[in-house]
Amino acid sequence: MKSKKPGKQRKRSARAPMHIRQKKMSATLEKGLREDLKRRSLTLKSGDKVKVMRGDFKGTEDEVRKVDLKRQKVTLEDLKKEKVDGTDVRPKIDPSNIMILEPDLSDRRREEIIKRSGGEVAEKLKEIETKKEEEEQEEKTGEEGFKCEICGDTFDSKQGLNIHRGKSHPDYVKS
Repeated sequence: MKSKKPGKQRKRSARAPMHIRQKKMSATLEKGLREDLKRRSLTLKSGDKVKVMRGDFKGTEDEVRKVDLKRQKVTLEDLKKEKVDGTDVRPKIDPSNIMILEPDLSDRRREEIIKRSGGEVAEKLKEIETKKEEEEQEEKTGEEGFKCEICGDTFDSKQGLNIHRGKSHPDYVKS
């Protein structure tokens, strides 16, 4: 059974392993997003558009620049505070004081998390992904076909290109 003593709770939080710290780095979602995602909160990730709800910067809307698991704080992109000596510093904000307005949905793991909770964003993600794939195909196709980035050979289909990569460039890792 966990202790109710505040000192022990602070100690447990300070000495928590990274996988537990990651879960603590979550922020509430905007009301419209809650209905779409069928969740109350999401873990913060760089690229999320957020709004500061409490503190000196209340009402500020910005994008997450860095999530610091060790200190359990978030740094925002354009938010700066001037020190007494005149230098600018990016203040670190507690994730409990932040609300997610627009999550960064480019991460596949995040998509799986949302699917598990039964959210409808999975359909929106598929639409976005298909648009991106179509744009990539338009760029790669045309008169040339599909071009290998490593050796420059061209192929009629994407499948042919993938087979070529596997055989000719086994060290190639798709990023």
